[in-house]
Amino acid sequence: MQGTVEGFEFGAVTPAASYLVACLGSALGLRCVVRSLNNRQSWKPGWLALGAATIGCGIWTMHFVAMVGFRIQGIPIDYDARLVSLSLVLAIAMVGLGVFAVGYRGATPVTLTAAGILTGLAVVATHYTGMAAIELNGSLSHDSLMVSASVLLAVTAATAAVWTAASYRGFPAALGAALLMGVALTGTHYTAMAAVEVHLRGATDASYVSGLYGNSSPASILLPMLIGPVVFLILAGVVVMFDPQLMLGDGDRSRSSRRRRRGAAVVPQRPAHPPRTGSLFDPRDQRVDVPDQRAGVPEQRVAVRGRQPAPGDQRAGRHTSSRGR
Repeated sequence: MQGTVEGFEFGAVTPAASYLVACLGSALGLRCVVRSLNNRQSWKPGWLALGAATIGCGIWTMHFVAMVGFRIQGIPIDYDARLVSLSLVLAIAMVGLGVFAVGYRGATPVTLTAAGILTGLAVVATHYTGMAAIELNGSLSHDSLMVSASVLLAVTAATAAVWTAASYRGFPAALGAALLMGVALTGTHYTAMAAVEVHLRGATDASYVSGLYGNSSPASILLPMLIGPVVFLILAGVVVMFDPQLMLGDGDRSRSSRRRRRGAAVVPQRPAHPPRTGSLFDPRDQRVDVPDQRAGVPEQRVAVRGRQPAPGDQRAGRHTSSRGR
């Protein structure tokens, strides 16, 4: 007997939430990896491990947020906690292999491609291990053509995201890589879900099934398990927010360093003319030259244009002229 699968019980809420989580985890993880590549003075193992854990948690959280909306009509479902935990470990470990390869071998075409393939396979492994964790009064099968399509989509989009994050600088590249990774994760999930077929066993009486698997809904089962990874993503976001080298784009950081080097190379020169008193907003003909004592220029009294000399100034001028005669 074949069961009816419902993957959008809450409408567009679960797909949108899963896509946002996928983009968040991918953005944080890729930025951590790029930081380890661009800053040789950083603690590389720590940043690479944080990047792998963040991307892996994003993959796992995306899958089970989407699974909150998964139902089989008339049949309660449950999850094997061991397989659920294994799917999280697989996601982090497989992403970590690719991330550490890029971190220690460099962002070469070979390592970037390998990292993209491993990340895509991590998405696939997390999805199908999570599906194997489902316990119900029946069995699940998958259409081989749709499974192949999900694997191809995951590997292609993940590779493109890794290449974009490592090859380009600045906020647009980081945003584009995160959006591509979000497509890889959610696209793989819903393509693979389209391949699911449910085969129910003979006894489908509600009281019998409830006695086996309980009356808990998927939301009540999955939401407590999601608390830990979601809190980890929030903490990783705090680390990124308070790291100025991560928030300042790589291109902006390089431009600012070039400006600092140019500014340090400029030697201030002594002004060629004496300084002027008065405000910069005063008319030019009302500024008075101040004598430059260091240059040995004799002090001169300069009358300001537009003013009449004071009586004392006139007497001083007549006295100087009479002594000259």
